[in-house]
Amino acid sequence: MRLKTFNLTLGSQIFKACADESRLRILNLIFHNGAMCISDLEKILEFTQAKTSRHLIYLKNSGILTYRRYNHWVFYEMKEEVQEIINQIFQFLRKDKQLQRDQQLYQTLFSNRELAVNKLHREAWHAQEEKGT
Repeated sequence: MRLKTFNLTLGSQIFKACADESRLRILNLIFHNGAMCISDLEKILEFTQAKTSRHLIYLKNSGILTYRRYNHWVFYEMKEEVQEIINQIFQFLRKDKQLQRDQQLYQTLFSNRELAVNKLHREAWHAQEEKGT
């Protein structure tokens, strides 16, 4: 869903939210990678839980992020209606070294998580094979 109207109130909320480097780093990761939980953001950005949570709440209250709960986890994601304007902002920042480092660290953590998940699946598969023999 695209924004049908862009008014001064929404625009000022988005621009205020993007006026902080920490919030831009969080937004960049969520924008490029989809829904993320606080613990992943903490690891990548090397923020405390309190700092990460405070910025996520600010972004949620500004109308940029939404969240969903899954068991004990809370995942934050970009609202579809603001993706176009956030995309424009990150087009200007796409060559920023800090944002590139954050994304590289995300990719490393994600690939390590994928390896861990695959290892767990293999172990479960081997355990089932041994029970079957």
